[in-house]
Amino acid sequence: MSLRPHALFIAALLAANPASAQSWQPQASNTSAELRGLSVVSGTVAWASGTKGTVLRTVDGSHWQAMQVPDADKIDFRDIQAFDADIAIAMGAGPGAASRLFRTVDGGAHWTPIATNGYADGFWDGMAFWDKDNGILFGDPVKGRFQVYATGDGGASWREVQATGLDALPSEGAFAASGTSIAVAGTGDAWIGTGGASSARVFHSNDRGRTWRAVATPIPAGAAAKGVFSVGFPNPKEGIAVGGDYKEKLLEGVNGAVTQDGGATWTAAPVQPAGYMSVVVPVPGAARTYVAAGLAGSGITRDGGKSWTVLDRTPVNTVGFAAGGSGWAVGPKGLLMKYTDTAPDARPR
Repeated sequence: MSLRPHALFIAALLAANPASAQSWQPQASNTSAELRGLSVVSGTVAWASGTKGTVLRTVDGSHWQAMQVPDADKIDFRDIQAFDADIAIAMGAGPGAASRLFRTVDGGAHWTPIATNGYADGFWDGMAFWDKDNGILFGDPVKGRFQVYATGDGGASWREVQATGLDALPSEGAFAASGTSIAVAGTGDAWIGTGGASSARVFHSNDRGRTWRAVATPIPAGAAAKGVFSVGFPNPKEGIAVGGDYKEKLLEGVNGAVTQDGGATWTAAPVQPAGYMSVVVPVPGAARTYVAAGLAGSGITRDGGKSWTVLDRTPVNTVGFAAGGSGWAVGPKGLLMKYTDTAPDARPR
């Protein structure tokens, strides 16, 4: 396909957002797909995923290869988990069998379908891994309870977990906006953010998904488009949840909450820029530093969510970082940006 529309989009982005050159630098994604999944392995290796079975990979931090997973042209890859330059798992999100997993062990040259949601009314939302072997995946309620699956062999096979404590409120669900409505930390802790119901909640498990406890957060809910969209935890105690209303990207109000006790209690912590946030991630190796982003733009905190600095107003879907501060953002129409350190007052450190 022609790359000219994407090149024109990058030029327009820089012209309209000159400040973005101080933190985010556009890179050629070689696709126009909507990108929502991102997995940053290192400062040079990263993977991204999106609509129409699209997967991207870079092995030098600058040039990206776009590929389409065979037999997945109708699959929307909302999440991707990469372990190195060769091994990655892409997660499709959608009703029933549209929620599928594909795995590659040769850098995307070949892909193997490894799991399909067997529930017609199921919808997978995200996955996360504690280590190279052990991971967890979850989906929207089926018969009133959220689905949880686990792997112990690096994602080659998955089993449904007969978990307790995952009963959903009326109209409650999760958001597959960035693949980060689930997070893990330590060796067995996991958190799930939800919305759409009377309250926006975060579920916590400390035994790799076998038992869960849900706690309400200060982030507004009460409508199908509102709630917690992402959770980020650098360790089993400290974490941040973000969200808002994806139909009102610049809506003022509480769009973040922080916890210091592993999710037992949450305190309102509005994120900047104000508005809808679809992702929050801790920056590896940088104490109490997180980057949050969404259609309202992106911001950074270095004090665990007490104060925020606006990085950019460009709408994105998700971000990811490696140790040392290298990071990327992806978004609509194949948008791909790399974090640079040309703005010392804004870069993660």
